[in-house]
Amino acid sequence: MAAKDTTPMMKQYYEIKQQYPDAFLFYRVGDFYELFEDDAVKGAQILELTLTHRSNKTKNPIPMAGVPHLAVDTYVNTLVEKGYKVALCEQLEDPKKAKGMVKRGIIQLVTPGTMMEQRPDQAKDTNYLTSVVSTASGFGFAYSDLSTGETFATHLKDWEAVANELLSLQTREVVFDGPLSVQNKDFLQKANITVSNPVKLDEEHAEISYVVQKLSNSAEVKAAKQLVSYLLSTQKRSLAHLQVAQSYEPTQYLQMSHVVQTNLELIKNAKTGKKMGSLFWLLDKTSTAMGGRLLKSWIERPLLSSSEIKKRQDMVQALFDDYFTRENVIDSLKGVYDLERLTGRIAFGSVNAREMLQLAHSLAAVPVILDSLKQSNNEHLVDFAKNIDPLSGVQDLIEKTIVDNPPLLTTEGGIIREGVDEQLDRYRDAMTNGKKWISEMEASERAKTGINNLKVGFNKVFGYYIEVTNSNKTKVPTDRYTRKQTLTNAERYITPELKEHEALILEAESRSTDLEYDIFVKLREDVKKYIPALQKLAKQIASLDVLTAFSTVSEQNNYVRPTMTSDDNEINVVNGRHPVVEQVMSAGSFIPNDIKMTKGTDIFLITGPNMSGKSTYMRQMALIAIMAQVGCFVPADSATLPIFDQIFTRIGAADDLISGQSTFMVEMSEANEALQHATKRSLVLFDEIGRGTATYDGMALAGAIVKYLHDKVGAKTLFATHYHELTDLDQTLEHLENIHVGATEENGKLIFLHKILPGPADQSYGIHVAQLAGLPRKVLREANTMLHRLEKQGAGSLQPASEQLDLFNEPEVADSEQDSISSDEKDVLDAIQNLYLADKTPLQIMQLVADWQDELKDKD
Repeated sequence: MAAKDTTPMMKQYYEIKQQYPDAFLFYRVGDFYELFEDDAVKGAQILELTLTHRSNKTKNPIPMAGVPHLAVDTYVNTLVEKGYKVALCEQLEDPKKAKGMVKRGIIQLVTPGTMMEQRPDQAKDTNYLTSVVSTASGFGFAYSDLSTGETFATHLKDWEAVANELLSLQTREVVFDGPLSVQNKDFLQKANITVSNPVKLDEEHAEISYVVQKLSNSAEVKAAKQLVSYLLSTQKRSLAHLQVAQSYEPTQYLQMSHVVQTNLELIKNAKTGKKMGSLFWLLDKTSTAMGGRLLKSWIERPLLSSSEIKKRQDMVQALFDDYFTRENVIDSLKGVYDLERLTGRIAFGSVNAREMLQLAHSLAAVPVILDSLKQSNNEHLVDFAKNIDPLSGVQDLIEKTIVDNPPLLTTEGGIIREGVDEQLDRYRDAMTNGKKWISEMEASERAKTGINNLKVGFNKVFGYYIEVTNSNKTKVPTDRYTRKQTLTNAERYITPELKEHEALILEAESRSTDLEYDIFVKLREDVKKYIPALQKLAKQIASLDVLTAFSTVSEQNNYVRPTMTSDDNEINVVNGRHPVVEQVMSAGSFIPNDIKMTKGTDIFLITGPNMSGKSTYMRQMALIAIMAQVGCFVPADSATLPIFDQIFTRIGAADDLISGQSTFMVEMSEANEALQHATKRSLVLFDEIGRGTATYDGMALAGAIVKYLHDKVGAKTLFATHYHELTDLDQTLEHLENIHVGATEENGKLIFLHKILPGPADQSYGIHVAQLAGLPRKVLREANTMLHRLEKQGAGSLQPASEQLDLFNEPEVADSEQDSISSDEKDVLDAIQNLYLADKTPLQIMQLVADWQDELKDKD
């Protein structure tokens, strides 16, 4: 709090800071934004600023750090990206005209969910602010990307559904109204989601009524109103670009939890967190930022409607078949800037003249795109073009107003064309003639005084002046020249005539700059009237961009148009391929596989060694289904697919750090999700269920889960397991079929065939895989010994713990049964017997021989 003897400025600072205690307060002082007190200490550390102190001579100097106002966006973005809020406190009046303390106020609160500025590498990313309202029947849920104005709302039944949506949307901030348990608070904190309190506005704003006009569910209305109220409160300006909220039900789309999306690596690689290696990376041949964002949303929410899927497929097919039309469209799309975010900046009032021209250039590309589509003679492309308004009037308005190469700042002039405003042209004429007069005066004064190096100059502090070097001061006519400034090597003077023309020129410059800005603001307001039409156009162009990308990637990778069946549950994929894996392998090295599940087959029980391709086969099925339901062609020779309503996965072993669950608990939770919610129209992928616990527990659980899926659920299921005992289930479960991934041994070396074959695998080849990983030979030999002992004793039967422990002890044998050679010698003999010479270089063989000699010498 402010001390009683604090200065008026610090008193003002403390009063404003009290209103925003949870935000960094950037307090404008001249050309700098200053941070004080704790904000300065913490901000200096995060932003690497120099920490100084105000009132150094007092007992308690105030910590202070500052940033230039022209570079403030960089510092604000750094703080917000780390999850902090920033309140921008601006001078609300000209300090030169202010009487007493300069009036200041908060012009914007920048938060993780309301950040408008995006780095170039984030152009295809969304930044959602989410609003959640607790109700008697569940939760109202709404979210919006402030940079584009898109707004959505739904009603969720429980917290688990809320948490899943928050994670799926990768939201940075949630405005939450209702009780939050300690567990839920902990979840939000671990998920790095900033929690903000709702804001109550004094009046109903037009933006609120506009956004909620089509919502009927009361929970959705409350959540959307809370969302817009928070945006208006933090941004403190009109938000004309906010779009009418679209109500949605998660069941309208193919449902995939955040975990499923992560396991299938739809948007980013699970290991690196990067785009590369994901389905989005594969399909993203889009030419525009807004197309990239739309593609991402399509992947996250595949369609359930066969008619909507067919519409997309028809467009992809048309663009696939007409190469020249597609290439013309792509060339034109490359000239289209981010219409969605440009529109948002216009509404926000932050657009500059260069961005206005970007809008005009984008609109100029639209007629070219439409002509290409119309000339294709394909009914689908022609119909698509007919529904697009190119908004050529907006383009003309901008191009007739803004110069070709405007400066970055809109407040320093030079942005409006000649002929736009008569008064502006008169000001410019006065400036041009005035500067010409200055040049003529310089020549005249040189002639009158005989000072050849006399010059007439200008700076912002002293205005216009006549500069004479010290060596020529004696020639200065003192009756006309008045000293204005003394320099080390020269004197500067002013004359009544020069002073008069200075006033005329500076007045014209000042007024012309102000007038240019007024004209630009009027242009911005005129364009703002077209925001709904611009947003509609942006969606149409983005959609065309994605469909064009689908056709491009389908042609490049030899994809085929799938046949979708809404009333048939059969899967028939011939020579299907994993779309991502085949891209990172050398050309032609990926082994394709069929996926054929008739009406009578619901479960594939998949066995085979590790690293052989079981997981790839399972993920391949899921990705083919998702690609088909977003409207893209798929990697196969042919494909007939049902329309899945949900996909469930249990793939990979990892702890869930956000919810604090162990690996086995995660495994069981994900299995339970499928068992509780899957339907006959769902796709279930289970990989190695039961491995997180003891062998017999795991086997029992896996068997029971398979039986439940078979008897109660009926979903199409791919179930990979190392429990070979489960392969006997095909004797009792009518709709289960055994398949395996082939492998063979050659010269003691395991060869993966990566081919799916009927029936169960004959063994797991686990020790062979360990050999490939390079485990020591002694470990492998001991493992083989134990394996043979287990097989002899019948490991499939339950044994007392003491008998199981005996497996790890050397058996007692009579002297007559002792082998005549030592174990080390046997190691060497086994290694020689299993050596595959063609796989080794001469140098590697020499090294092996040396190793064997060392091993035998150690024995001696």
